[in-house]
Amino acid sequence: MHDKLIIKGARVHNLKNVSLEIPKNKLVVITGLSGSGKSSLAFDTIYAEGQRRYAESLSSYARQFMETRDKPDVDSIEGLSPTIAIDQKSYTQNPRSTVGTVTEIYDYLRLLFSRIGQQYCPDCNEPVQSYTPGAILEEVRRRARQGELLVLSPLIKSAKVKRDDLLEKVEKSGYEWVRVNGKVMKINDLAKYEFSQNKLYSVELMVGKVEDVKKQDLMKMVDAALDLSNGLVIISDNKNDETFSTSGLCPKCSQVMPVLDMRSFSFNSPYGACPHCTGLGITQEVDAQLVMPNDRLTLAEGAIQPWMRITGNQSWYQKIIAAVAERHGFSVNTPVKEFNQKIISIILRGTGNDEYVIDGKKTVFPGVIPNLLQRHLETDSEYVRKEIEQYMRETVCPLCNGKRLHRNSLAVKIGEHNIADLSALSIEDNIVFFKKITIKLSTSAGSNGLSQTQREAIAKPVLKEIIQRLESLAKVGLSYLAMDRSMNTLSGGEVTRTRLATQLSTGLIGVIYILDEPSIGLHPKDNKMLIESLRSLRDMGNSVIVVEHDSAMMFAADYIIDVGPGAGVGGGEIIAQGTVAQIKKTKKSLTGDYLSGREKISCVADDSAKRTTPKGPLRGKSIKIIGAKAFNLQNVDVEIPLGKLVCVTGVSGSGKSTLVIDILGKALSKHFYRAKDEPGAHKEIKGIANIDKVIAINQSPIGRTPRSSPATYTGVFTLIRDLFADLPEAKINSYDAGKFSFNVKGGGRCEACAGEGYMRIPMQFLADVYVQCSECGGARYNKEALEIHYRNKNIADVLNMTVDEAQTFFSDILNISDKLRILHEVGLGYMHLGQPATNLSGGEAQRVKLATELSRSSTGRTLYILDEPTTGLHFEDIKHLLQVLNRLVSKGNTVVIIEHNLEIIACSDWIIDMGPGGGRHGGRLVAQGTAKDLMKVKSSWTGKYLKTI
Repeated sequence: MHDKLIIKGARVHNLKNVSLEIPKNKLVVITGLSGSGKSSLAFDTIYAEGQRRYAESLSSYARQFMETRDKPDVDSIEGLSPTIAIDQKSYTQNPRSTVGTVTEIYDYLRLLFSRIGQQYCPDCNEPVQSYTPGAILEEVRRRARQGELLVLSPLIKSAKVKRDDLLEKVEKSGYEWVRVNGKVMKINDLAKYEFSQNKLYSVELMVGKVEDVKKQDLMKMVDAALDLSNGLVIISDNKNDETFSTSGLCPKCSQVMPVLDMRSFSFNSPYGACPHCTGLGITQEVDAQLVMPNDRLTLAEGAIQPWMRITGNQSWYQKIIAAVAERHGFSVNTPVKEFNQKIISIILRGTGNDEYVIDGKKTVFPGVIPNLLQRHLETDSEYVRKEIEQYMRETVCPLCNGKRLHRNSLAVKIGEHNIADLSALSIEDNIVFFKKITIKLSTSAGSNGLSQTQREAIAKPVLKEIIQRLESLAKVGLSYLAMDRSMNTLSGGEVTRTRLATQLSTGLIGVIYILDEPSIGLHPKDNKMLIESLRSLRDMGNSVIVVEHDSAMMFAADYIIDVGPGAGVGGGEIIAQGTVAQIKKTKKSLTGDYLSGREKISCVADDSAKRTTPKGPLRGKSIKIIGAKAFNLQNVDVEIPLGKLVCVTGVSGSGKSTLVIDILGKALSKHFYRAKDEPGAHKEIKGIANIDKVIAINQSPIGRTPRSSPATYTGVFTLIRDLFADLPEAKINSYDAGKFSFNVKGGGRCEACAGEGYMRIPMQFLADVYVQCSECGGARYNKEALEIHYRNKNIADVLNMTVDEAQTFFSDILNISDKLRILHEVGLGYMHLGQPATNLSGGEAQRVKLATELSRSSTGRTLYILDEPTTGLHFEDIKHLLQVLNRLVSKGNTVVIIEHNLEIIACSDWIIDMGPGGGRHGGRLVAQGTAKDLMKVKSSWTGKYLKTI
């Protein structure tokens, strides 16, 4: 058996015929500059080949259902074990996917509640009882020994009765006796019985009279009664009745509950989901403020904005509203702000079934909001749907209060909690609850006719699985998360760690795990737990390969591989490999320089130390967030000084993102740009007048399709296309800028491949093969567009250039070279101009956005908000990023960053430390001030770790 992974001749992407040996059953870190080829080696070579070989071991039938990969460009890989990749990009954006469903904890919870949960009536809150047919039979036998019994099957319960319908139903049953409102009679007498139309009746079929337990077939009677009434049977001793049900029956209101099974607790199943929000917990509702944003306008002038923008028949809508106005006594020429609430309600909610004659046809006026909701539901046009959604806001579902489930499912409890209550608890609180659950079981009422001993026997194996998975999440530093948290709201690092926790609980051995920066979003305090988790994976007998830039992870690694020396075409080589001590001694290793202390990130760059007091109009000014209460924030007041580089930090889950993004970012976006997203709960924000705009730069993709690229997003491609359109050769042929776009139909793009550059050939049970377009040879453009040259390069050649190559090529064209220079400064010089957006990491996408904003003219009063900008950055890249941020601040702007990187924190002008813990243990302001100030605060974890650097 190989104890090494031997790679020979790897040439994927920018790898330069790399050959190396990686020790197995070790914790291995692959590091290097951003774009140096780390991911190409780890994911696109090792993982891709592992997946391909696994797929080849399956049948051709099975392969058609899985995503198979092409063979990577590598001569050979020896010693390859089954590989599992835990990266950040390959995760769903589906809001139905939660922490609980991904880790399968929620599946075990559903099993637990369906087997031992106590069902309650959702209306009366009374515990309901269900019986098996066997248990009902035993109850009949027990009572029959004490005297005569009637076994009855209920047909009608407290309802009005039509005699003919009842007679037909009874006669079909084949039984002779019925009981009407407690009076037993023969069917013949029923035909003569007078039923009042104003009275309610209860009618039961008498299936049998029990007189001799030994001689009569009681099982036959019980089965017949249950069959006739779909699971109900009444036992009467002529004095008292008792109803038994095979599903839950409320003793107070006699409401029959549905039979419980696992799907009853699934918000992704119609059986368990809330019918109003279909299990999402949120609904999209049309907002009156968005529908009529300008109340100074009249209805005739277009106060109802969606009618002006998305209706196909504006004149018809104007006629109907004029008819409504005339009948209800208001004018379409009166400004909306002068209408009373009654008139506003008529406009928004309609006039019911009142009819109006418009163009000779009778019609009703449903109201603006119902009309938009109906069109949103019925339209086949994605454009119309998106347009209508501009007037809608996401609100918590009013029926389930965001709990996603049907009210009957929420009425099932273990102890005092339903399944949604437990899902809303943090991982930490759930561990405490489930370790004490045996006490809860003994105090809750019986269910499904099970004894306490039976319930505990059923619960034991399920609880073991739940606790094991919860503890795996706690081990990777996610104890603050709740199980009902949607996966699409997690950061890349949180997603990686959630999936890592799932792998920890599987207990596999002999596997190669490949992880993509699992430390993203982790405070140094929490990093220790993550490293221990990776070591435990290794100690089980697995190989753990981590693509990482975190120094703590490198010091904990058994082996380090440094890829470089530069990025893009300047990278793709193995600079150094070995233990931390060996890497430190390697002079040509940039990573070794930083680990050994030969190279440091200097905080004096760009005179940041001299800039602690801003000059000009922002001197002494600040923005104050008062009474922040959203999520776990505990009514905190935070002051952010303006004209500085401000870092908001704290342990994972302490409330940083809630404070900066959900409250400050959304409130400022609403103030400046009338954004429809509501900010998190807070009292007020003071000092907004001190800034003139806010720019939030997050890690969301710059585009969802391969047609979007750094060149198109930053706008540099528009300038390049204009340059080509201005060439004499282009003017002679009357080519405009559209001729040089690969997105414009009928322009200069190659129509054979629609500007994609390749053709997708479906291969049934093999991976789809992407072949270069034979018409354009992968250039994306037609022959006419490619004939236009600028300095011997056509438009396709320019798109294939890296940012650094293009900067040299266009060095004398200032508007183009300036944009390219900023891309280089944020560490993206290695990136190709035409690189598809779908291939960019979160950190790369964020830096493209940052470069785009930097290339715009600054007013000097802008507030920039960045969420972990160091994601995917090497020490050297962080140094360049700091210089860029410092330059922004030196112009008078304010930069607020959420960050855990100690170098960035230490180099900030002002630090806001949240905590002290995560989840319910966080949400407070622990310390604020300079790095030196934080180091003096004993309760600040950030201060303790700052002392180490």
